[in-house]
Amino acid sequence: MPSLREVKLRIKSVQNISQVTRALQAVSTSRVRRATQMLVQTRPYAEKAWSVLEHLANQTGRSSLHPLLYEKDVVRNVQFVVISGERGLAGAYNSNIIRYVLQCEAELLEHNDDININYVTIGRKGRDILARNRKKIIGEFSKLPPFPSFLDISPMGKLVIEEYLTGTIDEVYLIYTDFVNMMTQIPTRKRLLPLPIGDEDDRVMQYQSRTSKSEKTSIVAAYTFEPDEVGLLDQIVPRFTALQIYQAVLESLASEHAARMVAMKNATETAIDLAHSLQLQYNKARQQGITNDMIDIVGGAEALSQSIA
Repeated sequence: MPSLREVKLRIKSVQNISQVTRALQAVSTSRVRRATQMLVQTRPYAEKAWSVLEHLANQTGRSSLHPLLYEKDVVRNVQFVVISGERGLAGAYNSNIIRYVLQCEAELLEHNDDININYVTIGRKGRDILARNRKKIIGEFSKLPPFPSFLDISPMGKLVIEEYLTGTIDEVYLIYTDFVNMMTQIPTRKRLLPLPIGDEDDRVMQYQSRTSKSEKTSIVAAYTFEPDEVGLLDQIVPRFTALQIYQAVLESLASEHAARMVAMKNATETAIDLAHSLQLQYNKARQQGITNDMIDIVGGAEALSQSIA
């Protein structure tokens, strides 16, 4: 049985941990509000941009419209753009996304074991875990601002687009965590390049379900390109493709802060319960010590009175 001093030290240690986790919970609560605000503000624009890209992808002769719309006959080199967190203490957030990445890789290799897969990582945790698993990482982006702007993300989009245009890779998949609410975050895979046709991508259906009926009808409307179709597409398609990466970063950022807030809340409650349990243990041990001392005193007094008599 631990001594009173050891129990008291454990109580103090648990109380200090609860103070740290409570502070982290407060920080994550503040940051998740800001992250969800940014997400809500940019989501309609990203969804409309995706609907435009989907419209272009469904046009006849899509390969002649823009090189990023060209779908190759043989796929041998695939790139995963994986978005994870910069820090831990977010529950199973980082482990869930990496587990999903490995699952997606296994599914691709199951259908075609000749595929070569490389990775572009956004976030330190994903990079470290994939590196430990000896995956081929050709680019990594970490130490992003707490609330990144589109300019902070655009180099990632430029890297992916250049790799695709040069023919180094045949397909690009974006893997991130979709923010549903504070308690639910879902690992998601979206084919970024070439753009999927029709309802081939599950993410398209999610986008369409978030839009109103009037917005859905606008997806099938005809687009007029002015002043020049080729010049306009050269600006729109790369920018809208990079915008999808930016939106995925915001989704993952909100998911990370929400997961960390919930994890720290649970850790704080667990620390408080443990401190209470240790305090009861300390009180019982202290009471037992006092009782033993009283028994010793009474026994000593009784023995002394018998010796005098």
